[in-house]
Amino acid sequence: MAEVIKMPRLSDTMEEGNIVAWLKKVGDKVSTGDILAEVETDKATMDLESFQDGTLLYIGVEEGPVPVDGIIAILGEEGEDYKELLKSSEAEAPKKAEEVKTSEQQAPASPPSPTPQASNPQPIPTPSMEGGRVKASPLAKSIAAEAGIDLSRLTGTGENGRIIKKDVESFLETGGNGTATPAMAPIMLQEEVQYGDHPISQMRKTIARRLSESKFGAPHFYLTIEANMDETVRARKMANENAEIRISFNDIIVKACAAALRKHPAVNSSWLEDRIRINQDINIGVAVAVDEGLLVPVIRNADAKSLTYINQEVRALAGKAKKKKLQPDEMQGNTFTISNLGMFDIDEFTAIINPPDSCILAVGSIIQKPVVKNGEIVVGNMMKMTLSCDHRVVDGATGAQFLQTLKSMLENPLKILA
Repeated sequence: MAEVIKMPRLSDTMEEGNIVAWLKKVGDKVSTGDILAEVETDKATMDLESFQDGTLLYIGVEEGPVPVDGIIAILGEEGEDYKELLKSSEAEAPKKAEEVKTSEQQAPASPPSPTPQASNPQPIPTPSMEGGRVKASPLAKSIAAEAGIDLSRLTGTGENGRIIKKDVESFLETGGNGTATPAMAPIMLQEEVQYGDHPISQMRKTIARRLSESKFGAPHFYLTIEANMDETVRARKMANENAEIRISFNDIIVKACAAALRKHPAVNSSWLEDRIRINQDINIGVAVAVDEGLLVPVIRNADAKSLTYINQEVRALAGKAKKKKLQPDEMQGNTFTISNLGMFDIDEFTAIINPPDSCILAVGSIIQKPVVKNGEIVVGNMMKMTLSCDHRVVDGATGAQFLQTLKSMLENPLKILA
């Protein structure tokens, strides 16, 4: 029986998807799990996967934008008449869209419910090889490739022994010795400039809308503090001596922020219109610059992760961000965000809050300059940080106390572990 395939909501902020290319054509046989098309969302270019077997009978849009729940294709048996189904589905679409719009206008937005704290039973691991091929999800393969992990070394806990994201993360957490590339600053390639008008991508549209809502909807105020990074510079140098995985200053800042947030939970909070949520989990978004704007992959439970693990996770997610291969769940659930432009020799800047966070930290470069230490003028490694705060949630004293704790941790790195 023929089935209508509609544009799925592939991210929490997605309103329409852009068909980039079809990998199947009308008349092709399709199996469950086959990739039908590439779809550009507001955050990434993603694969549209088939969830059934059949023949591709109809393609609604060869290329271009399609609203969420818009008809994009029909699958069925070869030669099956699908025209009545298409006609009735097209008639239902406007009615459904109007119902959704009315519902959204009448009902307040419901925030996502907190992640349950109860533990779930763990699946029983089973062999992950089949006919010489490793069974793994696309996400697990991508993370493993970025971290240099041989998937044949892992045992999957997914269905039928399939290796899933959690298995790769667990391997990294327990000290897997996958090959990782040395830490380095992002490389900006000079591309040929194409002057004139350019169409606005789904990503840029969403960036414009969400940041406008944040900047003009949330009353921002800014707090700047300067930290002496001498001890952090020294500690990082020692940690990276003869190390397979070289941690970066950004990894240390992520870890220090997570530790400081645990001491100042009011900063790890969200404005939900009719209430303020103080988040139990500390999930730090790390801003990554891509060609069309900014993506913010999320390091979940950052306070419980080692510097080495944070390094590998940030690298894997940043690599996927630059390829526009991030999955929606990898960009959701943030409770605090860090934007670091220090590698571009930016001394100090302010950042726009990334909803639903109440704060974002803008990190500048580490600069050597004269400082007074023990009554003498010496050369110090100084770094400025500016905290943008939503005044509806965080007051000046609260933000200042958080920055004082963060500064103390960066000036005495052992405090991060306390």
